[in-house]
Amino acid sequence: MNAKPADATYSFGAIVRDSGVDFTVWAPQRTQVELALVDENGKAKRLVALERQESGFFFVHVADARAGDLYKYRLDGHGQLYPDPASRFQPSGVHGPSQVVDSSAYKWQDDDWAGLPLEGQVLYELHLGTFTDEGNWAGAKSKLSYLKEIGVTAVEIMPLADFQGDFGWGYDGVYWYAPSRIYGTPDDFRDFVDAAHQIGIGVMLDVVYNHFGPTGNYWNAYTPYFPSKKHGTDWGDAINYDGKSSKPIRNFVIENAAYWIREFHLDGLRLDATQTIFDDSTPHVLTETTSAARAAAGQRPIIVVAENDAQEICHVQSPESGGYGMDGVWNDDFHHACRVAATGHSEFYYADFAGTPQEMVSAMRWGYLYQGQWNQRQGRQRGSASLGTPRKHFIHFLQNHDQVSNSASAMRTHALTSPGRFRALTALMLLGPQTPMLFMGQEFAASSPFFFFADHEVGIDQLAREGRFEFMRCFPRAAGYFQTFMPNDPIGREAFERSKLNWEEVESNAPVVALHRDLLHLRKTDATISQQDDVMLEGSVISDEAFLLRWITPSGADRLLFVNLGRDLSWRPVAEPLVAPPQNTNWALLWSSEEPRYGGSGTALLDTQEWLIPGHTAVLMRPNSR
Repeated sequence: MNAKPADATYSFGAIVRDSGVDFTVWAPQRTQVELALVDENGKAKRLVALERQESGFFFVHVADARAGDLYKYRLDGHGQLYPDPASRFQPSGVHGPSQVVDSSAYKWQDDDWAGLPLEGQVLYELHLGTFTDEGNWAGAKSKLSYLKEIGVTAVEIMPLADFQGDFGWGYDGVYWYAPSRIYGTPDDFRDFVDAAHQIGIGVMLDVVYNHFGPTGNYWNAYTPYFPSKKHGTDWGDAINYDGKSSKPIRNFVIENAAYWIREFHLDGLRLDATQTIFDDSTPHVLTETTSAARAAAGQRPIIVVAENDAQEICHVQSPESGGYGMDGVWNDDFHHACRVAATGHSEFYYADFAGTPQEMVSAMRWGYLYQGQWNQRQGRQRGSASLGTPRKHFIHFLQNHDQVSNSASAMRTHALTSPGRFRALTALMLLGPQTPMLFMGQEFAASSPFFFFADHEVGIDQLAREGRFEFMRCFPRAAGYFQTFMPNDPIGREAFERSKLNWEEVESNAPVVALHRDLLHLRKTDATISQQDDVMLEGSVISDEAFLLRWITPSGADRLLFVNLGRDLSWRPVAEPLVAPPQNTNWALLWSSEEPRYGGSGTALLDTQEWLIPGHTAVLMRPNSR
């Protein structure tokens, strides 16, 4: 009788024990499951029967199995062999054999790493395949010291769960426990995390729990219960988190969140598109997933962040108050308002914003701009009430993978606006009390675009192209672009190769690097700016394109930030109390985005009696004793 160990951490997959390997698979509709130990060509060398357990699980302990063994499963005696949906590694791709991985073999050197609390973090989103020429863990590891020197505290890696093809964004993953073989082995991943921790950088992972990709998902051979019967997504079947036989499915995702934290020492997760993670039961699967990730980290703090188009603030509220207990939510509203202000483009979802100073003041003070108002374009209320939410919980960004790619040419923000506006908006984001996030290459004004790219199988590739075109037609500029210039394969290898960063630009664009480095140093070291939620932030609009923010402190160590995205402003009358300096002080210049070392033309000394606010500039001031 094969009995599964009572102390089993995971319900699924091949787990190495001292005495061999445990193999567990969920196949409730099957009467017979056999383990096939296979060679590199996938040919069975040996078959071992699994014993059916409760709830449709099958289990066997194989004493002579070892790490590195390749295997598949045979179901009900039929000839076809299937990979393990809970595979820890797919060395030959999504259709090949699964490989036994010993998670304890790697010798960690990060005992001194204390973890990653939300406060004080600067996130950096990257796509591993285009981050460096090598497009692997070793290449990314070589850039860690650079990121540290700039002021980045944590990298957020786009999805790794193995997916079809030799390149892709990763949001079509089908093996949720298997780091993609195109970037290296699982231990290569561990080595990257280990190296990051040793120089003081955390590592977060983007995970997709709302759907499976179209190719290589073999769950349907084992069970019909994974697709939801009630819900759907734009990318495929939703996951059944609340229907018939959903408990093992919930465990699959809950254990997966814990798996990445426990086995790879990760410091957090970013959950993709949580508005399509449907669960009508209590507690919500997102609550249980977040709790499991924290439990896996033990005393080490981690960060759990959500992307949520519906802008539901319950993500960062406590479970006791009906929330999911996460740490942060992406704030698209801030990005969209800044993008319209920078470019003047207001098409598709950008039409919900005017890019006004008031929108930027409100985003800095209150987070979401839509907190339950009616949205005409969507024909529904958008957002949720979050006025009292601490500002650190909002993740602010000027670029991310989606927003850069959502245009025909996939150009970055700096290429769509003036250098001065780009510098001023960068200062706004990096000095604000929210948690800032950079997108790879943003800090050196990378000239490379970032396209959507995928390496699907024939048939699915054309569907993906058509789907991408259909989405891009929502942007009139993109539609016009495609009418005059149609790439041979807009989502294929060329798009992937063109999206790679050119690291020589770190030197050639040194002034932009200096801008980010100095701002992040100021954010970390300034006694007022560094406090985030412990100070009172107020703001005021002073013209059609200019506004100010005031940090008001009990000690009088206030800060005053002017952001002017228009022409030079002769400001009078100055009937605005927020511009009055603390008692017995005058305002003095602390920092300016127009300094020559950042590529600017210089900032004149500000006359605080005859205010002239420089155009396309952000200016930070501090009080000086009279």
